[in-house]
Amino acid sequence: MTTTEVQGGTNGLGPGRVLRPRAKVLPEHARSHNRSLVLQTLYRSGRLSRADLARETGLTRVTVSDLVAELLAEGLVVELGQRESARPGKPAVLLDIDRGAHQIVGVDLSDHDRFRGAVMDLDGAILARAEVMLADDEGGSAATGETAAAKVDALVDRLVAAATAPILGLGVGSPGVVDLSGTILTAPNLGWKDLPLQRRLASRTGLPVVVANDANVAALAEHTYGDAAGDMMLIRIGHGIGAGLLVAGALVYGSHYAAGEIGQVMVGTDLGLDATYSRDQVLEHWLSVPQLQRGIQAAHASGNDATPVLREAGQRLGIALAPVVGALNLSEIVLSGPTELLDGPLAEATVHTLRNRTMAENHADLSLRMTTQGQDIVLRGAAVLVLSGQLGVS
Repeated sequence: MTTTEVQGGTNGLGPGRVLRPRAKVLPEHARSHNRSLVLQTLYRSGRLSRADLARETGLTRVTVSDLVAELLAEGLVVELGQRESARPGKPAVLLDIDRGAHQIVGVDLSDHDRFRGAVMDLDGAILARAEVMLADDEGGSAATGETAAAKVDALVDRLVAAATAPILGLGVGSPGVVDLSGTILTAPNLGWKDLPLQRRLASRTGLPVVVANDANVAALAEHTYGDAAGDMMLIRIGHGIGAGLLVAGALVYGSHYAAGEIGQVMVGTDLGLDATYSRDQVLEHWLSVPQLQRGIQAAHASGNDATPVLREAGQRLGIALAPVVGALNLSEIVLSGPTELLDGPLAEATVHTLRNRTMAENHADLSLRMTTQGQDIVLRGAAVLVLSGQLGVS
């Protein structure tokens, strides 16, 4: 994917696109698909010969040799030397993606008080970090609108300058609703509406750029670098609440790119069955980090245990998730956010509520766990955006 294609089209992660190609396709699509298939196999396994690649992918040896020659010439694949072998004949030459030839810039715009970024290698390891505060002075108001966008520009400039190898691309995880062209349709907390951030950064840097919703980006990180095993919903809990959904190996976007915006869903029937939409009854009212912290502080100030606050938040999350789990028969829910708040009574209450509100025999193997990626989950997912968009691997 060229920079021009990124600026004018989608981000390469369109609806229904399976993240990891596994088999051959029709001739008219074969070249690019088979190229991604070879790169994906090397990325996940590494140190394979041409014959190994042919066996793993099901491609002919001639096709593999042709593709490998192309990838070697582009500097994406490197020969590692001959494999030690007791068999007679010439030893096979081992291949791998050249993991040190390129670096990736990732940016996380989801924190409420700062933008964070990193330079990473192709395996998602962080090589350098940078951040910019949203407020210019301690206690000052956080930047919004064009002022916040200018802070993104400045952060990206610092990260690009910090790279020590050619940059494969720039990935950005942003709060709000983001379409497939990388335009942020709405991000209320940042005062953004119809901001073409992908095109803006591509024009500024001359690099391939991919911008996506931060919860979707976090789901990609768990898929690639974590322990995600199948269909999965990742719930990202911070200043607000969002979710990334992977079904049949592909991200789910929704008709208006707002799939996973569960934070604004009314939960429970506190106001009666005929109640209309109220911001005081949406999931974020109980589950966002600021709300949880306020509830815990109030409990402690009154000399009470804060566990009921966490349990009620977990129950409300279970109420919101039960229809999704029931409709999609999900096998895994992953929580991303402050471990000290989410892991324990809150998670336990969520699972209990889910099991009470769905048919047990259909969801007996449902698991709910914390992410394995920690606070860098969006940064590492931004690396996956670039890997998927540029190389077709994840």
